[in-house]
Amino acid sequence: MAVEFVDIDWRGRSVRIEHAWIGREQAASPLAIFLHEGLGSLSLWKEFPQRLCEATGWRGLVYSRPGSGRSTAPAADERRGVDYMHQQAHEVLPALLAALRVDEPVRLFGHSDGASIALLYASRFPALTSGAIVLAPHVLVEDVSIASIEQARRAYVGTELRERLARHHDDVDCAFWGWNDIWLSPDFRSWNIEAELQTVSCPLLAIQGVDDQYGTLDQLRRIQRRLPSTQLVELDDCRHSPHRDQPEQVIKACVAFEARD
Repeated sequence: MAVEFVDIDWRGRSVRIEHAWIGREQAASPLAIFLHEGLGSLSLWKEFPQRLCEATGWRGLVYSRPGSGRSTAPAADERRGVDYMHQQAHEVLPALLAALRVDEPVRLFGHSDGASIALLYASRFPALTSGAIVLAPHVLVEDVSIASIEQARRAYVGTELRERLARHHDDVDCAFWGWNDIWLSPDFRSWNIEAELQTVSCPLLAIQGVDDQYGTLDQLRRIQRRLPSTQLVELDDCRHSPHRDQPEQVIKACVAFEARD
């Protein structure tokens, strides 16, 4: 994927967003937006978006959120708040699509925090969302999530995790602490987006590994209770990143979902 940059206006500040297109010339194909996890970036997706787009016939847009990858980091006084995923869904993503002149309904493909952002975007902009696939989504905070995020904090300061992540982020401390601090904030324990799912009207596929260390399968159950037509896929021998642990099964499920009509 050839990396490009575009400037968006976010809350009165110019923010440079790293992004890449897949199959951009295939104008008649559906466009999928790839939304990365909390510690993710464009480069951390590796070859998966390309493989999925080839299998489904989609075009793709992959990008790094502000403070991740090579996108502009927030200023020191712009710390993430409890509503940071709402900001990404309701402000940053619409600003990016406007800057790139995307005016068509899109598919959303999100992982972890990116999956929650996909749900929030689909909830706020139902007419602009033609479908959503969410991997390991969060709709509320669970004890298992906090325990694993605390473990990630210890790994960041005590192992080579920081060095590995630094290959993918210009400001690795911003990327890590921006995610880790808010998830471990006492104020974040009450974060819950279940009620907002009511306005999601697009077809929805939710995928999770049965061994997910960042969330239980109750996350999927709660989504389906709110949106009974949701298709669920539970993957054995799979942890928090189905597209890495079981890529073939994820692609198979997405192809079947795309062909549902």
